[in-house]
Amino acid sequence: MTNQKNERALLVGIDFGTARTAVMNSRRQKGLLQTVVGYPRDIIGVKLLNRTLVVGDEAIEKRSYLDLFHPLEDGVLKEASEKDLEAAREILQQAVAQGEPRSGERICGIIGVPARATAANRRQLLQLTDGILDLCLAVSEPFMVAYGLSRLVNTLIVDVGAGTIDLCAMKGSVPTADSQLSILKGGHYIDRLLEATIRDAYAGVQIDHYLARQLKEQYAFVGAASEAVVVTLRVNGKPMALDITEAIRVACETIVPDIVEGIKTLLVSFAPECQAEALANIVLAGGGSRIRGLGAMLEHHLRDYGDVHVTMVADPEYGGAYGALKLAMELPPEYWHQIGDVIGD
Repeated sequence: MTNQKNERALLVGIDFGTARTAVMNSRRQKGLLQTVVGYPRDIIGVKLLNRTLVVGDEAIEKRSYLDLFHPLEDGVLKEASEKDLEAAREILQQAVAQGEPRSGERICGIIGVPARATAANRRQLLQLTDGILDLCLAVSEPFMVAYGLSRLVNTLIVDVGAGTIDLCAMKGSVPTADSQLSILKGGHYIDRLLEATIRDAYAGVQIDHYLARQLKEQYAFVGAASEAVVVTLRVNGKPMALDITEAIRVACETIVPDIVEGIKTLLVSFAPECQAEALANIVLAGGGSRIRGLGAMLEHHLRDYGDVHVTMVADPEYGGAYGALKLAMELPPEYWHQIGDVIGD
């Protein structure tokens, strides 16, 4: 039940992702932006932008005259430079601003972190919210997904993100470290492999990781191709039709063995009498859940363990943010410390 104190606060659920950041708030507003900040390289860039920085999609579009900072790597904050931390704060500020905070209003937020993020990772993120959120709770991203779906018992969540693939065994309580694991092969890993494979196949092709990501997001599949993937790319400046079917398939299938092994590892953490039900309740979440054929391939590789059923969340982009907001609205902030790491009052 929603707490009366909560009704006087702006509640925010944030899925702070390596590639994209999704946010939902108690005013029924939501937003999605790429987790990147661009800074003009020189005075010409400042003149073109009429600003000193730009966030999200616009930063990618105008990257020819910007220095881009992606503040997250493998799902956690980079420690490369102060500029990365500044970029992370800018993204969080924009996410919270979606709710149009009112003067004097208490802002309470729940932010997702990778399943096996270290205490130092969580603490660093929480400290970054100082001055942006009055109260902040950091929780596991796959747990947020499970909470949003009300799939809290005998369920396996597989959250395929850009930086990590997070797996979580839900057993009717807040998951412990033994019930979760992170694989450092997410969407960005696929992007880099796809870019390299296309470069190797076609000498002189002009492609970067942003273009590789666009191709993956549009055409990603595993297993047998339903049709050839032929795209127009520039080769030494000339547009050419190139067949990238095999490159897409090979790149996407590299994550399958790791996911299968992760599911097997977490499966045995369930009581023996619960394992059949858990296998019938495997949920794919995150942007990578859109890879065509992924669920069927996982079912095939796990067939020796019994009847396996893999489903996909209806809204991969907002599944984590929705779960975080739902938790924020249903659990009074004074109890947040029982769920995870908290900063603020």
